[in-house]
Amino acid sequence: MPVIKYPRIRDPLFYEWDRKAQKCGLRHTIYAVNGDQYTGEWLDNLKHGKGTQIWKNTGAIYSGDWKFGKRDGYGSYSIPDPVTKEYKRVYTGWWENDRRGGRGMFFYPNGECYEGEWSNGLRSGWGKMQYKDGSVYEGQWLADQHNGHGLLRLPKGNRYEGGWKDGKKHGPGKYFYLDKGQQLEGIWVADIPKCGVLVDFGRDSAPAPTQYPLPAIELHDPAGVLAEARAMFDDRHN
Repeated sequence: MPVIKYPRIRDPLFYEWDRKAQKCGLRHTIYAVNGDQYTGEWLDNLKHGKGTQIWKNTGAIYSGDWKFGKRDGYGSYSIPDPVTKEYKRVYTGWWENDRRGGRGMFFYPNGECYEGEWSNGLRSGWGKMQYKDGSVYEGQWLADQHNGHGLLRLPKGNRYEGGWKDGKKHGPGKYFYLDKGQQLEGIWVADIPKCGVLVDFGRDSAPAPTQYPLPAIELHDPAGVLAEARAMFDDRHN
């Protein structure tokens, strides 16, 4: 009997090409359609492990840990200077789900610097911020603002230590006027002291003390005060 041969069934070629294109493990540089490039480790066709990404539009570079296609773990992010073209570090620290999360250091374009904790890309937790004018805040943060307890040191040496809310002094606190040698201890609401006690504090060694010291408070016994008032009343009506 004649032998009939049937053609072997083969998958379309694009199936094979797709299998070859699947990325897993360490790969050399892979270029995206928009020109971005990535060099590093992959898992199931996603960036996973150690790797370096360069964005074509901005020239920014991230080098560090990845997890299922997102920055996650420890890494450093830098951008090129528009004039010198040299790379400047922007952030070094921990990432969670492609955002700053955990502890890290951020460098702002105007020279300011923050070192501390992050959550969802915002300063949250305990951290230290150095401002351009020389002020330094160290304390608690929430959603990029001072919240909780913190210490603010000003360029002239004056400082405030106490409660904060939404970036403003709020609650019990102490303000040290070291240039005048005085201290205000009281309650703040939205950056405004509502009540408190002002006392001399190192006034003798202050660089610019007030002209007159605060008068001392003399305490009288209630009985004596009452007797004084009665005597004055009798004199006026006799």
